[in-house]
Amino acid sequence: MASIQIVDMEKHFGEVQALSGVNLEIEKGEFFTLLGPSGCGKTTLLRTIAGFYHQDKGDIYIDGELINNVPAYQRNTGMVFQNYAVFPHMTVFDNVAYGLRVRKLPKEEISRKVSAALKSVHLEGYERRTPDKLSGGQQQRVGLARAMVIQPRVLLFDEPLSNLDAKLRIEMREEIRAVQKSLGITSIYVTHDQEEALVISDRIAVMQQGVIQQIGKPWEIYRNPQNTFVAYFVGKINMLTMRLDEGAEQGLRRATLGNLSFLVPSEGTEGMHEVIAAFRPEDLIEAAKEGSQNEITGILKTVSFMGSLARFELNVEGQEITIDRHRPREADMPQKGAAVSFAVPTQSMLLFDPKTGRRIGKGGRR
Repeated sequence: MASIQIVDMEKHFGEVQALSGVNLEIEKGEFFTLLGPSGCGKTTLLRTIAGFYHQDKGDIYIDGELINNVPAYQRNTGMVFQNYAVFPHMTVFDNVAYGLRVRKLPKEEISRKVSAALKSVHLEGYERRTPDKLSGGQQQRVGLARAMVIQPRVLLFDEPLSNLDAKLRIEMREEIRAVQKSLGITSIYVTHDQEEALVISDRIAVMQQGVIQQIGKPWEIYRNPQNTFVAYFVGKINMLTMRLDEGAEQGLRRATLGNLSFLVPSEGTEGMHEVIAAFRPEDLIEAAKEGSQNEITGILKTVSFMGSLARFELNVEGQEITIDRHRPREADMPQKGAAVSFAVPTQSMLLFDPKTGRRIGKGGRR
């Protein structure tokens, strides 16, 4: 296991700044995910750690060793690629054994290590098959086994599941997580899939335009976003820019948008006249159960049945509000065009500064 430290990293491609002021500390044995939209710099950061790119500024340390000028093949990292990157002319055994043969290990040791690696990814008995006889998921397992078998200090995953179908993605992410934890290898995983990141990670760094926006555990990233980008990118959220009135009750202020009115926490809003009020779709409750505080009534535009939940899209004062109802029953499903009412618990409100996008106060408690 190895720790990783990135200090003040910058990377340019011509006039484009791909990474700006990146600082990271990844603990030994941690499964750390770089999450963000396409073009945010996450793959550039991963490939710079691997040694495929060289940073323009900043330092990279693995276990306290400065590796800025260490070539990629000497950094002892294993890479699992998006496109599998298996050798089509080699058998499964030879694909996995490749890195060991390059290191000139004894034949018996190679055989033992390849067998152990294939067992860990459930490919025993596939040794003599060629990649064209394997499914996409099986080819990705070969790539994982090949990366692990050299016993790298660090495992690097570059969107390894993006070419797989939805069901196989779920199976493979669980498998990758289980294998990583059983071996205890420090891992960095790149993805644009928020659900994948939340499920698989010990911690997550959310990136946008080459800058890390927030680092935290999955629960912290989702329930305690530090700016509007993180709140909007990770999961579904409702955001309303509202006018702030003076204090309504102790610790509360009233926020209004047309005829829509909420009581929101006043902490951090001193001197402000506007605020972005945000709340997750699953935090809304049926108004009848809680009275009229922070009640919203809207016209139902769409109902999307998603199995374990139903998602409602309401038109409220010209704003689109999303509401999730878990474990829906067919008898309780309202019809399109119906007027429905829900309430937003004050303690579930997330507030942001409309000028900077930064988080205000605490809020978001469940």
